[in-house]
Amino acid sequence: MSHATAPHALRPGAHRYASYDGAELAYRVLGPRDGAAAPPLVCLAGGPGRDAAYLGDLGGLDAHRPLVVPDSRGTGASPPATDPSGYAFPRLAQDLEALRQHLGLERFALLAHDAAAATAQAYAAAHPERLSHLVLVCPGARLQGELPDDAREIFEARSDEPWWEDAYTAVQALPTASDLDDVRDLLRRAAPLAYGRWEEPQQAHAASEGAQLGPVPRAGFWQGVDEAARLALVERLRAVRCPALVVTGTRDGVTGVRAGELVAASLAHASARALPEVGHFPWVDAPDLFRTTVEDFVRGA
Repeated sequence: MSHATAPHALRPGAHRYASYDGAELAYRVLGPRDGAAAPPLVCLAGGPGRDAAYLGDLGGLDAHRPLVVPDSRGTGASPPATDPSGYAFPRLAQDLEALRQHLGLERFALLAHDAAAATAQAYAAAHPERLSHLVLVCPGARLQGELPDDAREIFEARSDEPWWEDAYTAVQALPTASDLDDVRDLLRRAAPLAYGRWEEPQQAHAASEGAQLGPVPRAGFWQGVDEAARLALVERLRAVRCPALVVTGTRDGVTGVRAGELVAASLAHASARALPEVGHFPWVDAPDLFRTTVEDFVRGA
């Protein structure tokens, strides 16, 4: 960390920073609970456009290092974008660079979940020299130009579970739902497909999703990225030299496992690890396994 770091920037609690356009965006710092001086891990929430509160402490990753968790524009305590293009993931990557400068970090470790993996890849492509480690958790492969169907196969393989029929009906209705209340209800009913099992911790985590959705940031996330821009971004990923880990779950009925393998293959120094009996939120299904997997990777073990 450079001497430019504000004294309070990594203290536990809520903070703000000025982004590239002067917008005052919010971030939280969690831990380290043991008082260690390990480098921070910046953690991006997906959705897209979901309140970062759903990340929690990522299975206890704040035990030995500070977690820096920004609220993207229009979510959490961050204001909405003044222009819809501010929600697009390449622009969110610019917000991340402004956060890095605010924190005074020459290089840092970055973790991104779900759709935020696109933001993280855009950042890595634009600023490869700034990353020490990259962890992508349950990413899709839309940037890589493929939509594998193994998530559907994972979901359909669980048809003997009691929640499955209602979840299936909800999944079929989601693409045509427009009313926000209807979407939230359908997401609640479809929620079990995102977890490795459907028990109290998973149910409690899923219950917050409807209230955490930001429909405007969600709608703007993929806007303005045409085929030429996508191909150029994927090409630049080859210049990313930092080690990367792609974590997937063998029971992830949202993005599956194959998408993560495709993402890993597009990076020069990446490996993919599928966690057994784990869904789209690995820190909820298997917090100890997820925590040790990520911590060991970031520490270089």
